[in-house]
Amino acid sequence: MRHINNIDIGLVLYPGVQQAAVLGLVDLFGIAAAYGGQSTPALRVTRWHQHAPDLAPVRDGGDDTGVPSVLIVPPTLAAPPGPDACVGLAAWLRARHAEGAVLASVCVGAFVLADTGLMAGRRVATPRAFAAALQRRHPDVRVDADRPLVDDGDVITAGGLMHWPALGLRLVDRFLGPEAMLRTARALLIDPPDGWQPCPGVFAPCLTHGDAAVLKVQHWLQATQARDVALETLARMAGLEERTFLRRFRRATGLTSTEYCQRLRVGRARELLQSSRLSIDRVAWEVGYADPGAFRKVFTRIVGVAPGEFRRRCAAEQGARAA
Repeated sequence: MRHINNIDIGLVLYPGVQQAAVLGLVDLFGIAAAYGGQSTPALRVTRWHQHAPDLAPVRDGGDDTGVPSVLIVPPTLAAPPGPDACVGLAAWLRARHAEGAVLASVCVGAFVLADTGLMAGRRVATPRAFAAALQRRHPDVRVDADRPLVDDGDVITAGGLMHWPALGLRLVDRFLGPEAMLRTARALLIDPPDGWQPCPGVFAPCLTHGDAAVLKVQHWLQATQARDVALETLARMAGLEERTFLRRFRRATGLTSTEYCQRLRVGRARELLQSSRLSIDRVAWEVGYADPGAFRKVFTRIVGVAPGEFRRRCAAEQGARAA
């Protein structure tokens, strides 16, 4: 589901940030913006400077009002930022996330995202050389040093120092569509992100609708992988009467709460089918379906192919790219 709004991608510049990644992302998004059609949002890049550890970033050139669609914490060539190095940045990122911004990081930028406290129980990609340090600092984070990119909907982490092109292309695919993403990749002579398929991708819900009660539920569903989808629970989380919650949720997201949760679960299932050897029944269980048959029906309706066929196509595509 795409909402035709302007897309503001904010690059967060903290002391020691790697300028090559910053400038590379600026160029990538600049090229991508030229490939967006009339039915896609206008894309712009803003830069946010943090001038001291206890200060929130401020936007270059103009006021800093409004919530960016995405905020990216680039890597650094120095050691990972210490817990006291980005106190103001972490608090600011946490507040922007609560207002609907997608958070993203490259390499040790994941340390800053973890410092927000929002990553508890969630998977975060970071380089193998720094995985143990991140795990010690945040034992409640599921550190993943094996995957180049972890897209968790409202948080995206790119593992390696040179994985910023994969992050950039994933965001182009999300906001401008697969054609713009592929044309951008060709222009830069780089491959699409690992696991990319020319069919409906990771569920990318609208988070910038401005309804704080609904947004709170969306973030909670993302963090808990939509394990508890009972209407009573969701309405209580939002602090609303059930009928009011249903009406406001649909108005904000364009989906019923049931449809929304199904897409979150199917998005997680797609990831497991691509990255693991779990049986389809086990995948169904892992994403919250006690009935594998019901899972297969929902998956096929949303993705367009059955889980087994989806896994075969992914394997064939990856084999072709590796040949």
